This record gives sequence, structure tokens and C-alpha cells, in this order.
Amino acid sequence: MARAFEDIFSVPNAFQHIPMPGRTDSWILSDAAAAHGVASAAADLARFREVYLAHLRNELERPGPRKGVMPGVRPLLDALAGRGDVYLALLTGNYEDAARAKLEYFDLWRYFRCGAFGDAAPDRNGLLPKAMAIVRACGGPEASPSEVTVIGDTPLDVECAATSGARSIAVATGGYDTDTLRAAGADVVFEDLSDTAEVLSAIHRT
Repeated sequence: MARAFEDIFSVPNAFQHIPMPGRTDSWILSDAAAAHGVASAAADLARFREVYLAHLRNELERPGPRKGVMPGVRPLLDALAGRGDVYLALLTGNYEDAARAKLEYFDLWRYFRCGAFGDAAPDRNGLLPKAMAIVRACGGPEASPSEVTVIGDTPLDVECAATSGARSIAVATGGYDTDTLRAAGADVVFEDLSDTAEVLSAIHRT
């Protein structure tokens, strides 16, 4: 994102003081634009996503010490994908094209039949109702918010669930520890998702 912003606006390290975890890409960009005096209607802002995506795809091919799939994620998705009483959908603040690039690189995109993305709602808390509507449009169940479990790794993920009346499972692999996630109001908190049976149990009891 920083490289894209510098390419377009010649501002280096534009996101240095902009909080990112759990926020939508459009929200992050809006804050950076405001911080650096870029008008919200600036035509060049419309180019940002395309330039960012090009940089992201290049970056995905580079090695990195933190690059990989978090513990337990793939076995959990395999277990959930095989169940008839679960509908897997993606809810993320990423632009849809960015989310797809990231998840396809790690062969995770195929688990999600549909979802809601940062393109659809600058306010993260508006994503869950959109995700539920999209699930219905994709032929998924007519679920109430209380039947939805959001799994995330930031306090904003927990807030997103609570705002719409959904349940939340928080996992401390994204920069927030278990105490912080518990204090945010998560229904269940895990250090990671490596114990598939325990996570499955939590999904059905939250």
C-alpha cells in the first residue's frame, strides 16, 4: 500500500501512523489521504487499488519470515468444508481483488463460496449484514445473526460481530494477545487454531 501511495502521490511511508489491523482497505486509504492532504474526490485515488494490487502480486512472490498459513487454518477449513451444517463465507476488510490474490496464493480462496469485502462497506461494522445478504444470494441459508460465528484476530472483528448480534471467536495470531481479545468481548479466544476439535466445539457452543 505504501509503494502504491508513493507511486501516485510521491509521499513515502504514507501509512506509517495509520492503524491497519481489522480495518477496511478503503478506510485505511481514506485516513492516509486525509493525513497527507489528498482530497477525497481526487481522481488519482481511483487508481490506488489497481496500483496497490500490482505491488501486492509482486510482493506475494517474495520470501518473507512471516509469510505462511497460520497454525490450524487449513485443517479447520477442511473440516468445516465437509460439514452440511456449516456455510463458509469470507468477511474481510480487504479489497476483493486483494483478498483473492492473497488467498489464492496460499490455496485458501477455494474454501469460500462468497463473501463481503472492504469495497462494499468502508465501515467494517457494515460488512456482516452485507455478507449475510450475499450468502443468501449465493443460495446459502437464511440465517439470523445469532446463528453466525465470526472468526477473526482483532478487536474490530469482535466488534463487527457484536454490532450485528453475531458470535465471535478471536484468535491471537494477528498482533493482539488473548487478554486484549477477551477484553474486547470475544465469546471464545484461542492462542491459535491448531486444535481443530476444540475450535469446532467452540463454533457450535458460542
